[in-house]
Amino acid sequence: MKKLLILLGLGALALTQPAAAQVYKPQEPLAHTYSIVARDPKTGEMAVAVQSHWFSVGTSVSWGEAGVGVVATQSFTNKSFGLRGLALMKQGKTAEETLKLLLANDPGREVRQVAILDAKGGVATHTGKKCITYAGHITGKDFSVQANMMLNETVWPAMAKAFEQNSHLPLAERMLAVLDAAEAQGGDIRGRQSAALLVVPGKSKKEPWNERLVDLRVDDHELPLRELRRLLTVQRAYEHMNNGDLAVEKNDMALAMKEYSAAEQLQPNNLEMQYWHGITLANTGKVDEAIKILEPVFKADANWRTLTERLPPVGLLTVSAADLKKILETK
Repeated sequence: MKKLLILLGLGALALTQPAAAQVYKPQEPLAHTYSIVARDPKTGEMAVAVQSHWFSVGTSVSWGEAGVGVVATQSFTNKSFGLRGLALMKQGKTAEETLKLLLANDPGREVRQVAILDAKGGVATHTGKKCITYAGHITGKDFSVQANMMLNETVWPAMAKAFEQNSHLPLAERMLAVLDAAEAQGGDIRGRQSAALLVVPGKSKKEPWNERLVDLRVDDHELPLRELRRLLTVQRAYEHMNNGDLAVEKNDMALAMKEYSAAEQLQPNNLEMQYWHGITLANTGKVDEAIKILEPVFKADANWRTLTERLPPVGLLTVSAADLKKILETK
């Protein structure tokens, strides 16, 4: 009887205490995934890119700060590793020192997968012993690739190879090439759902509002990597548009035309890009050329014609009254 009471007591204790191996918390998403942290030694830019069969993976896995470093925290994700890791590196800790401090008091370290890269290119990566097969990582100069719950063990080697073979690309495009290589090897055994890409400068100008060069997320999509690449193309187009706007402010119409044309080449069906190209032509005295561009824009959406009427009072359209009438009467 005494033995039975002891066993019952132990059973009751087990019911009131979580198992030591149970480290999952509702606020820690199970972001089983593949990712890369990397740095471009030519520009100093640092980046994190990730894809997973999990909703909104970019809100939990990828973290970065200009002049400090980047962090990818996945598997049984500990989101605090992102902000805490960046804070430690900001204090002067290396990537390796930061990782050791984060894991030192983490009861779930054996189910974690974490990669950290500092602004000097130092890399530290951890794949816990209980990460779901296939899981592993490869670190190299200025990068680390890591994956867990993959269809097979060729995923992260293919990622490392893709990073090393695409050094000619800008860092953002290079990161996408790495994700594509992972997917070509089968990727996440569950499939795909979300993806994210974050790029920050290697040095900070103390303007955090301007220090995310790329910050794109695809939270839920059948083909998240294809959509992420499309969004990056849109961003590149709008970068040209912004450069064009700056050129207009400086009255450098030749440069403005060049930038607006580059934007249109990337986004040929974007009415706004066509519109401002036409307006810039008009402002440089090329009204007939402007009309050729503006005519189909007006036909597609009459609101652009209405907007044109509102530009002269604020100095964004500087044509004569006769030319304004000619533009507005375009059929």
